[in-house]
Amino acid sequence: CSAFGATFCYLLSDTFGKKIITRYFPERINNWNAQVQQHREHLFNYIAFLRATPLIPNWFINVASPIVGVPLSPFFFGTLFGVSPLCAMFIRAGTTLHQLTTTRDAFSLTSILILIAFAVLALLPVIYKKKLREKLS
Repeated sequence: CSAFGATFCYLLSDTFGKKIITRYFPERINNWNAQVQQHREHLFNYIAFLRATPLIPNWFINVASPIVGVPLSPFFFGTLFGVSPLCAMFIRAGTTLHQLTTTRDAFSLTSILILIAFAVLALLPVIYKKKLREKLS
């Protein structure tokens, strides 16, 4: 569901928001454009990693991606797979909410390790490509 909402924001920004976003966030757009160009070969993995981590606000990724040339397919699927671990964690926390005595219990060591594992998993193809490229050069 999150991927569809994010995609709707992407499409609205692509259709109506380019002038507004570039006017009010020119520096952020330039920085995001540089990041996207640097990760152009593995945008799916990059988007999935960003969605699994709080490095860049999700609202900004949604509205800026079409402006800097992120294609819809890696945006949608990167978002879908990037937010899935977080959604699963929150669903798990919600189903056990009646057992919680503190809010700290919702974020167990296991949950945090799963999030870290998914973030690292999203980066593995990128690291592998770089190492392979270095060996072949």
